[in-house]
Amino acid sequence: MESPYHAPPRASFLQKLGPGGAATLGLAVLTILGFAGLPWVFRFRQVLRGIHGDELTPADVILVLGRRLEQDQLTQVFEARLAHAEALWRRGLAPHIFLAGGTTGNARRSEAEAGRDWLVARGVPVEALILEDRSQHTLENLFNVRADMRSAGWLTVLMVTDPLHLARARATAQGLDLDVRCSPAQESPPAPGSFAWWRRAALEAFLLHWYHTGMVYSRLIRSKSSLERVT
Repeated sequence: MESPYHAPPRASFLQKLGPGGAATLGLAVLTILGFAGLPWVFRFRQVLRGIHGDELTPADVILVLGRRLEQDQLTQVFEARLAHAEALWRRGLAPHIFLAGGTTGNARRSEAEAGRDWLVARGVPVEALILEDRSQHTLENLFNVRADMRSAGWLTVLMVTDPLHLARARATAQGLDLDVRCSPAQESPPAPGSFAWWRRAALEAFLLHWYHTGMVYSRLIRSKSSLERVT
Protein backbone atom coordinates (compact mmCIF):
# COMPACT_ATOMS: atom_id res chain seq x y z
CA MET A 1 0.00 0.00 0.00
CA GLU A 2 1.33 3.42 -0.94
CA SER A 3 1.78 5.93 1.87
CA PRO A 4 -0.20 9.21 1.73
CA TYR A 5 1.30 12.06 -0.24
CA HIS A 6 3.89 14.17 1.57
CA ALA A 7 5.42 17.31 0.14
CA PRO A 8 9.19 17.21 -0.43
CA PRO A 9 11.64 19.32 1.60
CA ARG A 10 11.54 23.03 0.71
CA ALA A 11 8.29 22.41 -1.14
CA SER A 12 6.72 25.09 -3.29
CA PHE A 13 3.12 26.16 -2.75
CA LEU A 14 1.94 23.89 -5.57
CA GLN A 15 3.87 20.93 -4.18
CA LYS A 16 2.29 21.45 -0.77
CA LEU A 17 -1.22 21.28 -2.24
CA GLY A 18 -1.04 17.57 -2.99
CA PRO A 19 -3.95 15.46 -4.30
CA GLY A 20 -7.12 17.52 -4.58
CA GLY A 21 -5.51 20.60 -3.07
CA ALA A 22 -6.11 22.89 -6.03
CA ALA A 23 -9.72 21.73 -6.36
CA THR A 24 -10.51 22.32 -2.69
CA LEU A 25 -8.80 25.72 -2.76
CA GLY A 26 -11.00 26.74 -5.68
CA LEU A 27 -14.10 25.42 -3.92
CA ALA A 28 -13.21 27.30 -0.75
CA VAL A 29 -12.99 30.56 -2.68
CA LEU A 30 -16.18 29.87 -4.64
CA THR A 31 -18.22 29.01 -1.55
CA ILE A 32 -17.15 32.20 0.19
CA LEU A 33 -18.06 34.26 -2.87
CA GLY A 34 -21.26 32.32 -3.55
CA PHE A 35 -22.54 32.73 0.01
CA ALA A 36 -21.61 36.41 0.30
CA GLY A 37 -18.72 35.79 2.68
CA LEU A 38 -20.79 34.01 5.34
CA PRO A 39 -18.58 30.88 5.52
CA TRP A 40 -15.56 33.10 6.12
CA VAL A 41 -17.41 35.08 8.82
CA PHE A 42 -18.35 31.83 10.56
CA ARG A 43 -14.76 30.61 10.54
CA PHE A 44 -13.47 34.04 11.59
CA ARG A 45 -15.57 33.81 14.72
CA GLN A 46 -14.16 30.33 15.38
CA VAL A 47 -10.62 31.67 15.09
CA LEU A 48 -11.35 34.41 17.62
CA ARG A 49 -13.12 32.05 20.03
CA GLY A 50 -10.19 29.65 19.91
CA ILE A 51 -7.42 32.02 20.96
CA HIS A 52 -7.64 31.26 24.68
CA GLY A 53 -7.04 27.52 24.45
CA ASP A 54 -8.09 24.91 27.01
CA GLU A 55 -7.74 24.30 30.70
CA LEU A 56 -4.32 22.80 31.27
CA THR A 57 -4.15 19.15 32.23
CA PRO A 58 -1.22 16.70 32.13
CA ALA A 59 -0.57 14.95 28.83
CA ASP A 60 1.77 12.31 27.44
CA VAL A 61 3.64 14.86 25.35
CA ILE A 62 3.80 18.59 24.57
CA LEU A 63 3.76 19.38 20.86
CA VAL A 64 5.27 22.55 19.40
CA LEU A 65 4.12 23.18 15.85
CA GLY A 66 6.90 24.41 13.59
CA ARG A 67 7.31 27.80 12.00
CA ARG A 68 9.29 28.68 8.89
CA LEU A 69 12.82 29.93 9.64
CA GLU A 70 14.14 33.22 8.32
CA GLN A 71 17.75 33.08 7.13
CA ASP A 72 18.08 29.86 9.13
CA GLN A 73 17.07 31.65 12.34
CA LEU A 74 13.98 31.32 14.52
CA THR A 75 11.31 33.97 14.18
CA GLN A 76 9.78 35.70 17.19
CA VAL A 77 6.65 33.63 16.63
CA PHE A 78 8.55 30.35 16.82
CA GLU A 79 10.55 31.48 19.85
CA ALA A 80 7.32 32.38 21.65
CA ARG A 81 5.95 28.90 20.95
CA LEU A 82 9.13 27.26 22.22
CA ALA A 83 9.29 29.41 25.35
CA HIS A 84 5.70 28.55 26.20
CA ALA A 85 6.34 24.84 25.65
CA GLU A 86 9.39 25.05 27.91
CA ALA A 87 7.29 26.67 30.63
CA LEU A 88 4.68 23.93 30.38
CA TRP A 89 7.37 21.25 30.52
CA ARG A 90 8.97 22.83 33.60
CA ARG A 91 5.54 22.80 35.27
CA GLY A 92 5.50 19.03 34.79
CA LEU A 93 2.55 18.90 32.39
CA ALA A 94 4.33 16.34 30.19
CA PRO A 95 7.71 14.57 30.30
CA HIS A 96 8.54 15.12 26.63
CA ILE A 97 8.39 17.93 24.06
CA PHE A 98 7.66 17.03 20.44
CA LEU A 99 9.15 19.48 17.94
CA ALA A 100 7.48 19.38 14.54
CA GLY A 101 8.64 20.94 11.29
CA GLY A 102 10.78 19.97 8.33
CA THR A 103 13.18 21.90 6.14
CA THR A 104 11.22 24.72 4.51
CA GLY A 105 11.99 27.77 2.40
CA ASN A 106 15.73 28.35 1.99
CA ALA A 107 16.69 26.94 5.38
CA ARG A 108 19.62 24.56 5.75
CA ARG A 109 18.19 22.91 8.85
CA SER A 110 14.73 21.78 9.79
CA GLU A 111 12.38 23.75 12.02
CA ALA A 112 12.45 20.86 14.49
CA GLU A 113 16.25 20.93 14.68
CA ALA A 114 16.26 24.69 15.21
CA GLY A 115 13.69 24.32 17.99
CA ARG A 116 15.71 21.57 19.65
CA ASP A 117 18.89 23.68 19.64
CA TRP A 118 17.00 26.62 21.17
CA LEU A 119 15.53 24.51 23.98
CA VAL A 120 18.80 22.70 24.72
CA ALA A 121 20.51 26.09 25.04
CA ARG A 122 17.85 26.95 27.65
CA GLY A 123 18.69 23.87 29.71
CA VAL A 124 16.08 21.38 28.52
CA PRO A 125 17.77 17.96 28.30
CA VAL A 126 17.99 16.54 24.81
CA GLU A 127 16.50 13.29 26.13
CA ALA A 128 13.21 15.12 26.71
CA LEU A 129 13.00 16.27 23.08
CA ILE A 130 11.60 14.37 20.11
CA LEU A 131 11.87 15.60 16.54
CA GLU A 132 9.44 15.31 13.64
CA ASP A 133 11.55 16.88 10.91
CA ARG A 134 9.84 15.77 7.68
CA SER A 135 6.69 17.89 7.42
CA GLN A 136 6.08 20.99 5.32
CA HIS A 137 2.88 22.37 6.89
CA THR A 138 0.48 21.97 9.81
CA LEU A 139 -1.40 19.00 8.37
CA GLU A 140 1.81 17.05 7.81
CA ASN A 141 3.11 18.13 11.26
CA LEU A 142 0.14 16.47 12.91
CA PHE A 143 -0.08 13.48 10.58
CA ASN A 144 3.53 12.51 11.27
CA VAL A 145 3.27 13.24 14.99
CA ARG A 146 0.23 10.96 15.21
CA ALA A 147 2.22 8.08 13.70
CA ASP A 148 5.10 8.64 16.12
CA MET A 149 2.74 8.91 19.09
CA ARG A 150 1.04 5.65 18.22
CA SER A 151 4.42 3.93 17.94
CA ALA A 152 5.33 5.19 21.41
CA GLY A 153 1.95 4.28 22.89
CA TRP A 154 1.09 7.89 23.75
CA LEU A 155 -2.53 9.00 23.71
CA THR A 156 -2.77 12.62 24.82
CA VAL A 157 -1.03 15.70 23.45
CA LEU A 158 -0.80 19.28 24.72
CA MET A 159 -0.42 21.35 21.56
CA VAL A 160 1.35 24.71 21.55
CA THR A 161 1.10 27.32 18.83
CA ASP A 162 0.27 31.02 18.58
CA PRO A 163 -3.29 32.04 19.50
CA LEU A 164 -4.63 32.77 16.01
CA HIS A 165 -3.35 29.44 14.70
CA LEU A 166 -5.07 27.42 17.42
CA ALA A 167 -8.48 26.97 15.79
CA ARG A 168 -7.06 25.53 12.58
CA ALA A 169 -4.50 23.41 14.40
CA ARG A 170 -7.21 22.03 16.71
CA ALA A 171 -9.53 21.21 13.80
CA THR A 172 -6.71 19.42 11.98
CA ALA A 173 -5.70 17.45 15.07
CA GLN A 174 -9.27 16.41 15.78
CA GLY A 175 -9.72 15.40 12.15
CA LEU A 176 -6.79 13.05 12.66
CA ASP A 177 -8.48 11.69 15.80
CA LEU A 178 -5.84 13.02 18.17
CA ASP A 179 -6.74 13.52 21.84
CA VAL A 180 -5.57 17.11 21.97
CA ARG A 181 -5.59 20.01 24.40
CA CYS A 182 -4.49 23.43 23.18
CA SER A 183 -2.33 26.04 24.91
CA PRO A 184 -1.57 29.35 23.15
CA ALA A 185 1.78 31.12 23.23
CA GLN A 186 0.29 34.45 24.25
CA GLU A 187 3.55 36.37 23.79
CA SER A 188 3.64 35.53 20.11
CA PRO A 189 3.44 38.47 17.69
CA PRO A 190 1.58 40.19 16.16
CA ALA A 191 0.26 42.29 19.02
CA PRO A 192 -3.45 41.69 19.74
CA GLY A 193 -5.65 44.29 18.10
CA SER A 194 -2.98 45.50 15.69
CA PHE A 195 -3.56 45.62 11.94
CA ALA A 196 -1.19 42.67 11.48
CA TRP A 197 -3.16 40.70 14.09
CA TRP A 198 -6.51 41.25 12.34
CA ARG A 199 -4.93 40.45 8.98
CA ARG A 200 -3.56 37.17 10.35
CA ALA A 201 -6.96 36.36 11.87
CA ALA A 202 -8.60 36.93 8.48
CA LEU A 203 -6.10 34.63 6.78
CA GLU A 204 -6.54 31.92 9.43
CA ALA A 205 -10.31 32.10 8.94
CA PHE A 206 -9.87 31.41 5.23
CA LEU A 207 -7.40 28.58 5.85
CA LEU A 208 -9.78 27.02 8.37
CA HIS A 209 -12.61 27.24 5.85
CA TRP A 210 -10.36 25.68 3.21
CA TYR A 211 -9.54 22.79 5.56
CA HIS A 212 -13.20 22.04 6.23
CA THR A 213 -14.06 22.42 2.55
CA GLY A 214 -11.38 19.85 1.74
CA MET A 215 -12.75 17.41 4.32
CA VAL A 216 -16.29 17.67 2.97
CA TYR A 217 -15.19 17.49 -0.66
CA SER A 218 -12.95 14.46 -0.06
CA ARG A 219 -15.76 12.59 1.66
CA LEU A 220 -18.33 13.48 -1.00
CA ILE A 221 -16.17 12.19 -3.86
CA ARG A 222 -14.75 9.39 -1.67
CA SER A 223 -11.20 10.33 -2.55
CA LYS A 224 -8.99 7.77 -0.84
CA SER A 225 -5.78 9.69 -1.62
CA SER A 226 -7.13 12.87 -0.03
CA LEU A 227 -8.78 11.25 2.97
CA GLU A 228 -5.62 9.33 3.83
CA ARG A 229 -3.89 12.67 4.43
CA VAL A 230 -6.53 14.25 6.68
CA THR A 231 -8.16 11.43 8.68
